[in-house]
Amino acid sequence: MRILLTNDDGINAPGLQSLERIARALTDDVWICAPEYEQSGASRALTLSDPIRVRKLDGRRFAVEGTPTDCVMMAVQQLIDGPAPGLVLSGVNRGQNLAEDVTLSGTVAGAIEGMTHGIPSIALSQTMTFFHEEIVAHWETAEAFGPGIIQRLLEVGWPADVIMNVNFPAVSPDKVAEVEVTRQGFRDGLLRTMEKRTDLRGRDYYWMGFSAKASQPAVGTDLRAIYEGRISVTPLHIDLTHNETVHALKGVLGGAPPKSVKPVRADR
Repeated sequence: MRILLTNDDGINAPGLQSLERIARALTDDVWICAPEYEQSGASRALTLSDPIRVRKLDGRRFAVEGTPTDCVMMAVQQLIDGPAPGLVLSGVNRGQNLAEDVTLSGTVAGAIEGMTHGIPSIALSQTMTFFHEEIVAHWETAEAFGPGIIQRLLEVGWPADVIMNVNFPAVSPDKVAEVEVTRQGFRDGLLRTMEKRTDLRGRDYYWMGFSAKASQPAVGTDLRAIYEGRISVTPLHIDLTHNETVHALKGVLGGAPPKSVKPVRADR
């Protein structure tokens, strides 16, 4: 099988090195196309207003001045000689991609772009408890279980409009007992924060960060599985339609469009 690797942490990220070892346990036909610079939080962004430049590192390894989505599109349409990949692997991300994170994640976006090209695609993330620079993720956990999980997923298959989102818990391999197939969770509090600061010239600027509040996730969710030390495998798709609300609105908004507008007072 020909496998394409990408990520959002950049071409020199240790997680990409782990992903390459995972892929080479499955095949020797591995291609790598990853961002030149970190693209965490890029989601499905495309580079539309600037040229996309590519640096060829060797015959099957490329660094792209663009997003994970750019990378997969570039690799499939321009850079790979011969047949298209039979699998796209995105990651291994330094940190989790769980719950609502998946809508922001460049790692997940790389897999989604593979899916849009008709290629089975998997996003892989190594969760972390702390994110200080000196903290080393448990890459050995992803490497220990990644090949087997990928192989099993390929054996059973999944729908063409679905990607697999795999998160490994922040523990050593000997402490992982189970894999759980989960649904996407949702945290019960907002973790993103915006802090105002002032530089040495007296000008204000803002820095985005994340708080470390634990949520109380429901049983069966990706969050709960990771909190309890299990590997989480979540099938995802990009149909964001809330069908219950669709059915509720059909009876009150369907038909001829409303024409009258009642002004709303600002103090209400």
